[in-house]
Amino acid sequence: MIMSIGTYVRRGRRFIRRWTSDPKLRAVVKGAGFMLCGFVLSAASLGNSPQPLSLAFLCAGLGLWQSLLVALGSTVGYYLLWGVAGTQGIIWTGAGLVICFALGGQKISRQMPLLMPALAGLSVAATGLMFQLLQAETTPIAMYFLRIALAIGAARIFASVLERRDPVMDWLALGLGVLSLCQTVPLAAINPGYIAAGALGAAAPFPAAALAGLALDLSQITNVPMAAVLSLAFLVRLVPGLPKWTAHAAPCAMYLLTAMLHGNGDWTPAIALALGGLLGVFLPAPATIAHRRGETGIAQVRLEMTAGVLAQTEQLLLETPEYPIDEPALIYKAADRACSACPCRESCRESAAATRLPTSLLHRPLITVEDLPIKCRKRGRLLLELRRMQDQYRSIRADRDRRREYRSALTQQYRFLSEYLQDLADRLPKRGDVLHQRYEPMVGVCSAGQESANGDRCVWFAGTECRYYVLLCDGMGTGFGAAEEGRAAAEVLRRLLSAGFPAEYALRSLNSLCTLRERAGAVTVDLAEIDLQNGKVNLYKWGAAPSYLLTPAGPEKIGTAAAPPGLSVTGTRETVDKLSLRRGETLILLSDGIDGEAAMRRAWDLTDKVPGEMASKVLQYGRGNGCDDATAAVIRLSPATLST
Repeated sequence: MIMSIGTYVRRGRRFIRRWTSDPKLRAVVKGAGFMLCGFVLSAASLGNSPQPLSLAFLCAGLGLWQSLLVALGSTVGYYLLWGVAGTQGIIWTGAGLVICFALGGQKISRQMPLLMPALAGLSVAATGLMFQLLQAETTPIAMYFLRIALAIGAARIFASVLERRDPVMDWLALGLGVLSLCQTVPLAAINPGYIAAGALGAAAPFPAAALAGLALDLSQITNVPMAAVLSLAFLVRLVPGLPKWTAHAAPCAMYLLTAMLHGNGDWTPAIALALGGLLGVFLPAPATIAHRRGETGIAQVRLEMTAGVLAQTEQLLLETPEYPIDEPALIYKAADRACSACPCRESCRESAAATRLPTSLLHRPLITVEDLPIKCRKRGRLLLELRRMQDQYRSIRADRDRRREYRSALTQQYRFLSEYLQDLADRLPKRGDVLHQRYEPMVGVCSAGQESANGDRCVWFAGTECRYYVLLCDGMGTGFGAAEEGRAAAEVLRRLLSAGFPAEYALRSLNSLCTLRERAGAVTVDLAEIDLQNGKVNLYKWGAAPSYLLTPAGPEKIGTAAAPPGLSVTGTRETVDKLSLRRGETLILLSDGIDGEAAMRRAWDLTDKVPGEMASKVLQYGRGNGCDDATAAVIRLSPATLST
């Protein structure tokens, strides 16, 4: 059998996904990553002197087992890379481990974010003083204070990176990482620091690329000005019309050009920079900071970052594969159970063929003995087991459908929240803009219940940005249960809409809630979203009775009967009609307890009445025999007064 390359790729992806989903393997890989971080950070050097970056990482708020692994990797690094000079680094690591065990995760460390960095600086200061007094260490005073400042600053930077607060801190952390990688050189021609710097110069924002070049200059591994090289590489990316591959080749090319002008004959860094440029292909899109000021800008950036995380989570859920049902296994199980208890199993020649029956038998609702393609002497026994497997197959299918509904509802909510937060971030700088309300809403509601508890719930309230909402929720049936369904649905929608959630997202969230609670058809929704700036109305309906727009030309029917919410997360959705109430039109929302046609024949010319009186008349004319809860809501706009 010939298999395509795509088949091998899919198999490889499944194999990798299966291994990466193993919690034990992930724990081992994560532990090795923390040890490697400690080892690499212990290699950081300025002026051929070790620096306390591993101590700063330990004081950044790691967990206990993560701290142990980082400390282990750091201790090995100081011992192997620095020898006797690494003794002070080992003491730094021990001090950082004590600080992490004593205060890591404590309330005081969260309330005072500068406490851990300050303790890191104090540990470095005390260790340096002890070595100068007891071992007559000749470390220059400038290097002594530089170590203290680096411990404090790096601890704060790493803590911010772990909390995902600010892209600037991410750039600074990348620079510290390049500074550390420069000293871990497995091969002279392939320096990890150059590889990382090449990747940042090819794909990262300008500050990250420039800081990576500065780290290479501070490490003193070359006399070529690497900050200038990577800055020029970034400028190449800004030249219009160049192909995309030039951005990844720019770090290597700029190094060769600068080295030639500088008179440097060492071409080996160009190899590592070229490898880094290729690695930049796999880096994510660069994170940028919008040019905003003050607390508004900070809040806007955080909202955008949160929206991005939610969107990424939604994408991960959508990409999660769904493995097929193993139908041959069910057939084999049915045949095995039938044959194991069969008195003819020793002399039967069809037992092997029974395990290879077609899987299509599982899909037939009512199979008979004639449907079996084998000549089994005990067909009734095999038929019974196949029917049991059919029931099991249907149960598996129903369970998968249910989980698919759960996943769809979850991904839907992630998308809604992501788009809502992004929209909120976009509108945040405009919050000081004055919105002029030109209309004032007038709402009249009249309701009558079949029992003491009315299943209809009508609320009207102001939203954000001159929006006004009139919401009518009709709990199906009568009595306390219908009243509770209508009240709960109205409360959920009111809270979402008052917070500025888009109307269509709020309605679909209610649909997901009804679906997951298995309350299909428990409530219908009528929602009028009114823009008080221009008098336009978006009338959303989900299973609700038709509404009517009264104009001088007569009543106009809006909407038709449709499926209620709760049937499916993605299979049904709301309908929307766009109206206008600027010229004195009247919009009437009705529950299904009112005969709209009969009411409009008698009440369409009552537009001179106030909304409350008109709602009462509509209820009176259209209720009929009164076997269901009935509600009429009348909406009209009037020009806004100066005080409004």
